[in-house]
Amino acid sequence: MVAFTKGHGTGNDFVIIADPDGELELTADQVAALCDRHFGIGADGVLRVVRSASIPEGSAALAEEPAAEWFMDYRNADGSIAEMCGNGIRVFAHYLVRSGLATIEPGSTLPIGTRAGVRDVTASADGYQVDLGRWKLSDVDPLAKARGLDVARPGLGIDVGNPHVVVALASDEELAGLELEYIPELDPALPEGANIEFVVPGEPLVREGIGHVTMRVFERGVGETLSCGTGVAATALAVRYWAGESAPDHWQVEVPGGMLGVRMFPADDGEHVALSGPAQLVYTGTIELF
Repeated sequence: MVAFTKGHGTGNDFVIIADPDGELELTADQVAALCDRHFGIGADGVLRVVRSASIPEGSAALAEEPAAEWFMDYRNADGSIAEMCGNGIRVFAHYLVRSGLATIEPGSTLPIGTRAGVRDVTASADGYQVDLGRWKLSDVDPLAKARGLDVARPGLGIDVGNPHVVVALASDEELAGLELEYIPELDPALPEGANIEFVVPGEPLVREGIGHVTMRVFERGVGETLSCGTGVAATALAVRYWAGESAPDHWQVEVPGGMLGVRMFPADDGEHVALSGPAQLVYTGTIELF
């Protein structure tokens, strides 16, 4: 039997399994079974809580930041490995704090190892804020074709530790009409795949110095989710890019699961993007893995 905790960030939900010493080898089939909403616990992904020293990928995290004791081993609902998860890392940090495995004192940060590098988490007014690090525009901007759209739309490729394609739509009605139970197609297709965000700018776009946008997302390896933290960051970055130099560096992004905040700020290695929002633990239990 394996103990687990169920948690979520704005409806983006996860099965959390503590494996501090790296003794549990989860197969892709086991992850998929855990995430199955009919025959398993049900989730958008699995967060394995493991010490960086106990997982091969953790050596790079410790070399980058020796204080990064914990590593977020994140798997998508289909069992595939993902580099980062913006909602997941806030839930991961909340689990560490609630379990007594780590603390976040006021004004301090908690470094967490991920496959995208070490990410620093702080406490915020609405939960937790994570510095997602330096972002960059991708080399390819594919066209996106989705069920419910009359024609393919241009997308903007953005990397925030994992790949995204952000697509602007004309209205809330067009956003609501998307049938994201079907996988959107990218042309050209990206070898590693991408999360695809469909966004509608607010009317007005900027209110009291803060940008506003509404988003739906199709996550690679998962399907449509109620929220995607890195997708929210990519969305704010894309809309700011389209809006031009006068656009703000603070954004609120509405997703089906709630509201998340995004902030862009300068750092020594270039501009970083931070994501803030709530994290909740829902229940605990045990399950037998097959």
